[in-house]
Amino acid sequence: MATIPKHRVSVIGGGGNVGAATAFALIAKGVPAEVLVVDVVEKMAQGQALDISDASFMMPGTCRQGSFQEAGQSDVIIITAGARQQPNEPRSNLIDRNYKIIKSIMDSLQPIKPTAKILMVSNPVDVLTHIAQKTSGLPRRQVIGSGTYLDTGRLRNALSDITGVSPTSIHAYMLGEHGDNQFTGWSSARIGGRPLLDHPKMQSVDLDSIYKNIQRKAYEIIDSKGSTYYGIGICAATLAEALLNNTSQVFPVVNYVESFGCYMSWPAAIGSDGVEQSFDVKLDDVENKKLQVAIHAIKEVCDKYE
Repeated sequence: MATIPKHRVSVIGGGGNVGAATAFALIAKGVPAEVLVVDVVEKMAQGQALDISDASFMMPGTCRQGSFQEAGQSDVIIITAGARQQPNEPRSNLIDRNYKIIKSIMDSLQPIKPTAKILMVSNPVDVLTHIAQKTSGLPRRQVIGSGTYLDTGRLRNALSDITGVSPTSIHAYMLGEHGDNQFTGWSSARIGGRPLLDHPKMQSVDLDSIYKNIQRKAYEIIDSKGSTYYGIGICAATLAEALLNNTSQVFPVVNYVESFGCYMSWPAAIGSDGVEQSFDVKLDDVENKKLQVAIHAIKEVCDKYE
């Protein structure tokens, strides 16, 4: 019998598309962890775990179905479960439904391992990360959300196509509230230590068009195949890997920013303790106004769930 890895990562909602894509990405990336697939629909969790385990024979990780109690003792708990917004449903009603779901999950996980890190993937991710922290009882630094990490990846891919520079060498972020109130930090974006907007191939680019294309991409995917899951799956797996391996890499994730007084998608270094440090980002006047709108929008909702 293969040795069980010393680290454990549990994916709550692992029977669904996003959860299964996340669990598979953890195995495919070679993360040396025991991956538990957990879902209230146990048959789906079992099927996904069995399928994913077939991919683990040449990898250091393992995959199996797990219980909520086992998940509570994990090193990293990834939450992909949540209610989908119905046609014409008010956002406030969706958040109320998801609040009940997240609280139920946290109750089922108890007692939660004191050193566990929670990674929220479900939307609206900024608010649900706040709710997860409140209902789990874990310190703020140990509860984060995937935030604008995927949106930032889409941005860097678009900029790579324009400039011919690898996406990993482009330092530009989508910031703010994941969704309607996110914005691009153009004034702080850099390539090779130089301002991105000074790059010769950026001189005639319509920046607003890039932003709109990024916003539109998720809707195009949903319209074509019903949901998005591969991109966010690899993002969630990468964040879990950073938490397990103490990489101190910087990601635009939902984390509690003291100066804002709320959770928000903002660059932070991620390591084995969760958020190691959050960074100041220099913004111009227009971007600062967008930031304030995002802060207000997040606080207005989160204040109802204190």
